[in-house]
Amino acid sequence: MPEVFLGLNIEVWKYASMPFLSAIVGYVTNVVAIKMMFHPITFWGVWEPWLGWQGIVPRKAAKMASISVDTITEKLITEEEIFSRMDPQRVAEELRAPMLSMVEEITDSVMLQHQPTIWRNLPEPVRRTIVRRIQKDAPEVVEEIMQDVRQNIREMFDLKDMVVANLVRNKPLINRIFLETGHAEFKFIARSGLYFGFLFGCVQMGVWVLYKGWWLLPAFGLLVGWATNWLALKMIFNPKELVRVGPLRVQGLFHKRQYEVARDYGNLVADEIVTPGNILEAILKGPYSDRIVTLIDGHVQRAIDEQTGYAKPFVTMTVGNARYNDIKQTAVAQVVAHMPETFRHVTSYAEEAMQIKSTLVTRLQGLNSIEFEGMLRPAFEEDEWILITVGAALGFAVGWFQLVVLFGDEFAAAFGG
Repeated sequence: MPEVFLGLNIEVWKYASMPFLSAIVGYVTNVVAIKMMFHPITFWGVWEPWLGWQGIVPRKAAKMASISVDTITEKLITEEEIFSRMDPQRVAEELRAPMLSMVEEITDSVMLQHQPTIWRNLPEPVRRTIVRRIQKDAPEVVEEIMQDVRQNIREMFDLKDMVVANLVRNKPLINRIFLETGHAEFKFIARSGLYFGFLFGCVQMGVWVLYKGWWLLPAFGLLVGWATNWLALKMIFNPKELVRVGPLRVQGLFHKRQYEVARDYGNLVADEIVTPGNILEAILKGPYSDRIVTLIDGHVQRAIDEQTGYAKPFVTMTVGNARYNDIKQTAVAQVVAHMPETFRHVTSYAEEAMQIKSTLVTRLQGLNSIEFEGMLRPAFEEDEWILITVGAALGFAVGWFQLVVLFGDEFAAAFGG
């Protein structure tokens, strides 16, 4: 007697399970594919890159970042535009208080280092007069430096290099960009595996009723694993423009959500990457940092020479030309060293003036479909064949499981045991 479960022949249950198993295969393979895109952050395995795995996005962080940043630097905002919005006079005013404190500290430090006896023996009122005279011109020097930076920004700051360097250094951040920007798309990929898998399973069940070739179940498993990933990716990005099919309005999910994606992407980039703090750090420590140091060097040395004025011949005669130049170089070095801390006082104004967030969001929302797709598509396109192949392999394995465990008689008939 055939076994019965809940009033139905066990064979009926085997057939009925096929769409549900197929749905599970579709869902699991799509979820695994998404996880493999982003994890692990660092290589996990025994022989890099052959025996093990690293998430596609972290593994190709430099290339992914470069592709993404092309959209920012070529279509959205430039170095010149960022700095053209900064008023040098306002910057000098914002920095007045911290500059006065810095000048006093540097003057005292430099003089104690190079001429401790003379500096200590000067009456306090004289020392205060010297410090105040230097302080008086400090804002003007800052304003002149800012004017020069604005006029020669391409020679001192590389926006693309800054963005790529930050993303490569912080691989979890580049994951966040894709995951947070495309959160709805990734949910769709996972769920679509469930839906498409169930539909394929119904077809599989119908074919299995008519024809029980041993190869059918592994072949359908492979097809489900491959097709659910492939279809999901296609439906996210296609069609790019809104298409009417009878009463239906069809458009790729990513393009349909352009305003929402633009908001999320612009906010994240402005809050985490293209920030006033990161821009300042890139100027002072980036590939062109020597040029900003040279610029500051020229302005500070000129300011010192102007401060000594008519007393310069007496000063050089007293301490010597070499020592006088050493004093100026020490002052320059200390000014540069204090710059990151001092300029933190201007970040609030810089954020307000640069308007990076609103600019990015507005212009992202105005991109055409091809340009907009270039933001996220590379993450899928670069190695999507791997994801589809993994899905197919998992589906193929489950197909064999169905054949061996659920339909063991067919397996035995085909392979003799």
